[in-house]
Amino acid sequence: MDTSAYATIKGLRVTRSYLARPLDPGDLEAILEAGRWTGSSKNRQGWVLVVIADAAARERLAAAGDFTDPIRNAAAAVALVKTADGNDFDIGRLAQNLMLAAATRGVGSCPVTLHHTGVSQRVLGLPDDQSCRFAVALGYPDPVAEEAGRALRRAAGMWGRKPPDEVIKPGPDLDH
Repeated sequence: MDTSAYATIKGLRVTRSYLARPLDPGDLEAILEAGRWTGSSKNRQGWVLVVIADAAARERLAAAGDFTDPIRNAAAAVALVKTADGNDFDIGRLAQNLMLAAATRGVGSCPVTLHHTGVSQRVLGLPDDQSCRFAVALGYPDPVAEEAGRALRRAAGMWGRKPPDEVIKPGPDLDH
């Protein structure tokens, strides 16, 4: 049995600090292709991926959210535009596939919420029937800065996973 996909899923970590290095075009192409193959409700593929590599454009997109430093620090961001026939569940699936594909290429990623959708719509030049509430920051991880950030989060009590019994509950007994 090949357990590499399972290991990638369990090993996926958010990256907030990146090296000042552009993404290799082959890495970016592979990540985007994995996103394109994401499953969707009724195979609608109700999304458009907008790649933003320019620092000034990433800064404008970052203004659409409250906690968007990963977009500013990244080599590129992918804005996940929901089209008229899209839905948030599928956008979440898309984000996760992009992040998992990035991890297999040695690229770090961070999902980012764009709280001010009017701003993201203007920045991206979207028509009224499209919106962008989420983006994924991409870049090669800066291991020193990442460890320092993780140490701060651990010191603040923000680390690890809840025990299984806190997040996995049995369903109702439907036979009675």
